[in-house]
Amino acid sequence: MIAPEIREAILALHAKGTGVRKIARLLKLSRNTVRQAIRQPQPKEEAEPPVPPHLVAVLQQTLARCEGNVVRLQELLAAEQALTIPYSTLTRWVREADLRAPKRRAGRYHFEMGEEMQFDTSPHSLTLNERPVKAQCAALVLAYSRRAFIQYYPGFTRFEAKAFLREALCFMDATAQRCMVDNTHVVVASGSGAEAVIAPEMEAFARIFGFEFVAHAIGDANRSARVERLFYHVERNFLPGRRFRSWEDLNEQARAWCEQIANRKPKRSLGMSPEAAYVLEKPYLRPLPAHLPPVYQAFSRIVDVEGYAYLDTNRYSVPQRLIGKRVEVYKYPQQVKILFRHREVAEHPRLVGQRHAQSTLKEHRRAQRRQAYQGRCEEERQLRGHSALLDRYVSGLQKRSPGRGVSRLRRLLAMRRSYPPQAFLAAIDTALTYGLYDLHRLEHLILERVAGDFFHIDPDDESEF
Repeated sequence: MIAPEIREAILALHAKGTGVRKIARLLKLSRNTVRQAIRQPQPKEEAEPPVPPHLVAVLQQTLARCEGNVVRLQELLAAEQALTIPYSTLTRWVREADLRAPKRRAGRYHFEMGEEMQFDTSPHSLTLNERPVKAQCAALVLAYSRRAFIQYYPGFTRFEAKAFLREALCFMDATAQRCMVDNTHVVVASGSGAEAVIAPEMEAFARIFGFEFVAHAIGDANRSARVERLFYHVERNFLPGRRFRSWEDLNEQARAWCEQIANRKPKRSLGMSPEAAYVLEKPYLRPLPAHLPPVYQAFSRIVDVEGYAYLDTNRYSVPQRLIGKRVEVYKYPQQVKILFRHREVAEHPRLVGQRHAQSTLKEHRRAQRRQAYQGRCEEERQLRGHSALLDRYVSGLQKRSPGRGVSRLRRLLAMRRSYPPQAFLAAIDTALTYGLYDLHRLEHLILERVAGDFFHIDPDDESEF
């Protein structure tokens, strides 16, 4: 069984007059396989039906809601009108009915197979978890085949650039000779166009993967038309009508859209889909290195008094024994790893797109609770072990108090420290006899016994206080 994209590539080459032997050599197939694909009977093309007059208004209204997105138009017609219309038929109807302006053509540049890929970012407005947000869309396009890959980020620095490019090149499973950029500061350190100086860390990154960065001249927008056109396509065909629960959901949908829609839709300029053109281009691309180094940043942090290490305004928990210690925090695209003396002590999912949030691992939360529990019992430990009467009273007081009765134990401890032991224990004995656990009344019992002696009150002194 021949894969559809390979068969599409064979037929496209055959239509251009390429011989069987050359097609087999280009695609690394046997000549018999090529002949089989060519000889396989093609379905007869039926006469294309004209647009039904009664659907023109529906198409126009629904297309306006979809902001000109025919993919979304197809989905809404199926969901709302129970109309299943092939995409090719639907686009022809939209064109014949003149429901939207013709698409603008991108700049004309010719690229050889494996010669170039284009990388850029663009700000997009979208809905994330029912809230409007601004996001940076990063895109990579193979200039010959137009095979594309996109991802979204809340911000875009050199760290995100390297993380995206690594993921995009893995998606392509290869790299072109050069990567054209639009003088973006995340890649270019200074200058522009032919005078551009690539940032050393980005230049080192490109060298690992076997390509080089090149910046086009300022004002020559058509030079990067492949990727610029993709952004227009994303805004018109991917974003309209979609909702996203999280950054992870957003990027999962973006990847699925690239795989299932953007790269499989035939392009008139190619005469085939980008996926089929990629089959032709793949032998001319450079293979990825055997080992792909991870993308990360390392920071030195001191653990705060609550057992957290800071990173990008967020906090990540560590074992309580490391409070006040210096740890190394490693920031990866999706994870945060924390090391102490070169040994990993914690790993968290990275809090992407959040500020002033915190991540607490279960084992660390238990330790925090245990420590807090022990701290709240400090008053109890100071009260017990001195008197059997006092131990009995503490137990009774705890039973009648919410939680561990911290505030009541603290007040009882203050009484023990403030009043004479004999009077304090005598009042405790009386309170136990009558089941009295009201600390305000307990203190009155103590004061009845010590008022004259302890406070040195002169009974003849009638002055007012």
